[in-house]
Amino acid sequence: MHTIFHLDLDAFFVSVERVLDPSLEGKPVIVGGDPEGRGVVSTCSYEARKFGLHSAMPIRQAYKLCPQGIYLRGHFSEYIHYSKAVKKILEEYAPLIEQSSIDEYYIDFTGCEKIYGDFPKFALFLQNEIKEKLSLPCSIGIGSNKTIAKIGSDFKKPMGVTYVAPGDEKKFLSPLPVEKMPGVGKVTLKELQSRGIYTVGDIAKLPQDYFATDFGKSGLDLWRKANGEGTEFLTIKREQKSISKETTYSEDVVDKKLLEDTLFNLTSKVAQTLRDNNFMASTIGIKLRYSDFQTIERAKTIRPTDDDKVIYETVVDLFRKAFTRRVAVRLIGVHLTKFANFAEQGYLFESEDEKRKKLLKAVNIVRSKYGFGSVQLGSLKEAD
Repeated sequence: MHTIFHLDLDAFFVSVERVLDPSLEGKPVIVGGDPEGRGVVSTCSYEARKFGLHSAMPIRQAYKLCPQGIYLRGHFSEYIHYSKAVKKILEEYAPLIEQSSIDEYYIDFTGCEKIYGDFPKFALFLQNEIKEKLSLPCSIGIGSNKTIAKIGSDFKKPMGVTYVAPGDEKKFLSPLPVEKMPGVGKVTLKELQSRGIYTVGDIAKLPQDYFATDFGKSGLDLWRKANGEGTEFLTIKREQKSISKETTYSEDVVDKKLLEDTLFNLTSKVAQTLRDNNFMASTIGIKLRYSDFQTIERAKTIRPTDDDKVIYETVVDLFRKAFTRRVAVRLIGVHLTKFANFAEQGYLFESEDEKRKKLLKAVNIVRSKYGFGSVQLGSLKEAD
């Protein structure tokens, strides 16, 4: 039997901001940008969540609910620094670590009972170690697979520890609302509730074939998770084969301009990641998911580039050709694939392309220091 920890840094961006500025402690803090501008909430403090705020909420909507909140653009370079510092602490104790995001870590402690003894007590030790050294709170879930561990880390927040003993997986999951299961979004939730399925236990009681027939592969996966099954093995190193950014709207959107504004922001982010990794991409793609859950993906191969403007022009062209239904959109995304390393060269006389490459490089440096929202490349929207 495996023993997997899932360590989730609580309100991570806000926690880092409070390390940088202790006066923010105890106040409603929202990281995500200018409340009068575009964008969404990246992270908000638990004090802000009492007003109904949550991640991915449009920043203007957040301001209406909590005008007294403290709105910050954030310090992304600091978030990366602290994320690496947490992993460095974990590496002192853990044989295997999978960092699944900037603030989440799966840790395999299988076979370490004789070293660390009681796992819940050891989880408290790790919490205190991170809190004392970095002043960052975290929650930890412990289970026999990654799904149980992840749900466990979200069970008691902030600074919670949840241990699900082997054999108790279904007992732990059964009373939880179905939306606590990874992969259950608004559309799936509505579909499940329309069938009288409100708890994870309701899923587990039904035949496996019921979900396989009515929901396909995703339904079968949901049924297995509801019955306590999940992946036991960590992915230690993954070669980056794609870069993607998606936005799921809190309310379905039909306005074309708003959709293109979202694509504008997503394009800036994927292009930023491209340059951070010294890559150029040759295949540009978009993803549209309508309110009726129909999903459309389109892609186009172009000359390798890392330029926001070129990528955005391609993205908008794909979007305008694909957006033909009079149905609202619930999710929209941009993805890049087929990477090539970018080799810088010196030129005696700079062309406009070389000047733009230098500009983009400078943009990356400024964003790394002052946050992503500190610079917006308005010239992108020449594609309009």
